[in-house]
Amino acid sequence: MTATRLAARRLIGMGLAAIQWFRCMTMSDAGLAVFDKTLQTTQHWLDELCSALGESRQVAWKVLSVVLHILRDRLPLDLAAHLGAMLPLLVRGAYYDQFVPNRLPFKGGFDAFVDEVAQGLARTRGVAPHDAMRAVFALLSAHLDRGQVDKVQHALPADLRQFWLNARAGSSSAV
Repeated sequence: MTATRLAARRLIGMGLAAIQWFRCMTMSDAGLAVFDKTLQTTQHWLDELCSALGESRQVAWKVLSVVLHILRDRLPLDLAAHLGAMLPLLVRGAYYDQFVPNRLPFKGGFDAFVDEVAQGLARTRGVAPHDAMRAVFALLSAHLDRGQVDKVQHALPADLRQFWLNARAGSSSAV
């Protein structure tokens, strides 16, 4: 097994363990700055998505998870790992949930991405796939390192990259 795949497996394990741990603990129980910080940051991100989508935190979490999973699966393994490392710890756990590194990257254009988002949100009330994508892309553009976002965008098909650029351009008003 290559070093990259071993590293990816370790990241997956850490992310899932963090989610399981957070299910058992409250923020005040944690008492560790890293956990308090990730809870605070994740809540802030969810609040921004709630504002952009006009939906609840539960819906915002679902939207964030679905779009991140589909984005992750479109990226080469190294770039997917770098993007995951930039996410808040709790969001990183959701990002790596159900991750299968040997399937990367999945090739598909804008329409395939939209279709997958629609399928992922099929049981979620009232969120259009384009709106979900726009909100998450704007959120990532607003909170992640610009250079990392540029690398991720350049790994995507041109039509999907342009959609993200348009979302980023409107991020100050959208999210």
